Amino acid sequence: MSTLTDPPAEGFRLSMLINDTRYRSLTFQVIAAIVLALCIWYLGNNLIQNLRAAGLNISYTFLGDSAGYDINQTLVEYDSQSSHARAALVGLLNTLLVAFLACITATIFGVIAGVLRLSNNWLVSKLMAAYVEIFRNIPVLIWIIIIFTIMTAVLPGPRAFRGDDATASMLFDSFAFTNRGIYTPMPWFENGIFASTAMNWLLILAGFALSWGVAHQINVWANHKQEATGVRPKTLLPILAAWLVPFLALTLIMGLTWEYPELRGFNFSGGIKVGGPLIALWFALSIYTGAFIAENVRAGIQAVSKGQTEAASALGLRPRRVMNLVVLPQALRVIIPPLISQFLNITKNSSLAIAVGYADITATLGGITLNQTGRAIECVLLLMLFYLTASLVISMVMNVYNASVKLKER
Repeated sequence: MSTLTDPPAEGFRLSMLINDTRYRSLTFQVIAAIVLALCIWYLGNNLIQNLRAAGLNISYTFLGDSAGYDINQTLVEYDSQSSHARAALVGLLNTLLVAFLACITATIFGVIAGVLRLSNNWLVSKLMAAYVEIFRNIPVLIWIIIIFTIMTAVLPGPRAFRGDDATASMLFDSFAFTNRGIYTPMPWFENGIFASTAMNWLLILAGFALSWGVAHQINVWANHKQEATGVRPKTLLPILAAWLVPFLALTLIMGLTWEYPELRGFNFSGGIKVGGPLIALWFALSIYTGAFIAENVRAGIQAVSKGQTEAASALGLRPRRVMNLVVLPQALRVIIPPLISQFLNITKNSSLAIAVGYADITATLGGITLNQTGRAIECVLLLMLFYLTASLVISMVMNVYNASVKLKER
């Protein structure tokens, strides 16, 4: 109920959408959304009209047609009679493979180089500084070509392994390093639980996930025990058992064995082939991006207060333990956000694989398939969707990890 002292209620006026700060920001957002929607509608309508005028339409039925081309390295079964969709899947898996491997090795290179850049040893710190400045200031495409050229020129061809007077030999009679790639033994199961090899490997991965969970719980129990008693129980043997027992049990039950590469005819067969283009792309992306990650690591370490290092040293911790237990855990909150961007760059820079003949998603779907079918719009849209999805997934996973390592206030 209003009283005589209450001011009269002010009615809503259209001018308040601009003049009133309570509505102004919302008004501008709505206007921007309408303008963006109109632009998208105009471009889409213009595309449809131009396609109709040219007698074309957007269709993905070409994905079911026979691809008609071979791919030198595949993670799933594929031949020239497979469909374009199958070829795109092979390229997608190849892209994910090189991106995953490069993210791991680039992180290792970057962390090592970033820590050593702050070393008290003058020679070591200068060498790491030279690595960073040289590799990050030369385009990654040049490094890909350089590494691929060196690999094909230095390593012997398969024929060098043939005959009694062979000029090259396999390492431990199991590994062959050639200018076409590296051949390694391939594990397989004689008594697999599943008929599919992929399902058997998924079972092994599930065993590793179980081992990780058990090892994590052992560490949690040890931490609680240490907080309660001041003495940390020994966990090395239980953790080793948690990792080894499930793996050994599964491999014994399924009959793990190895298929070794052999020189047959003009090339090696059997085992696993890691092609030269994959190695060149993987290594180039790793050392190039590792130089950027090294600077992120150095910045994160320098962001930690010097008093933290001095306090840890005063407790008697050695420099290596200080770095592992005190400095790096605190530096992660500074390192992780730019590290996410570097992982995204690795995934997108993998599209340069076509320079050395590695069949990634850009080379298959955005290259050969596009040229054969003429479906440029459809292929480019699928490429955009893949890279967008991959980038969003990487960002989501890394942001979850970033949230887990950030400082938590009490």
